[in-house]
Amino acid sequence: MKYARAIAFSLLAGATIVSTGCSVARNQQTVGSYMDDAGITTAVKAKMAEDKSVSATAISVETLNGTVQLSGFAKTQAEKDRAEAIARNTKHVREVRNSIVVRP
Repeated sequence: MKYARAIAFSLLAGATIVSTGCSVARNQQTVGSYMDDAGITTAVKAKMAEDKSVSATAISVETLNGTVQLSGFAKTQAEKDRAEAIARNTKHVREVRNSIVVRP
């Protein structure tokens, strides 16, 4: 039983390392900028989770070289605009691409 948990954990850790390293392996960014982008994504998602006017679970945030890509669905134009404002006002964000679709 101990070994099964250790093997499962090892496989999960390995899969995480492989999947998160894809953009680095494809020469899209350095390891340092990948870590910066991960921090930006986390900061944007945290701010959205704190803001009651934005549904953080319905909006996806991805970051590449300081450019934040927002996608998903918003209930109103105001929610879409607020999500973009949150991303723009996050430290180290260079550009925001807002692909959120307003859907009633």
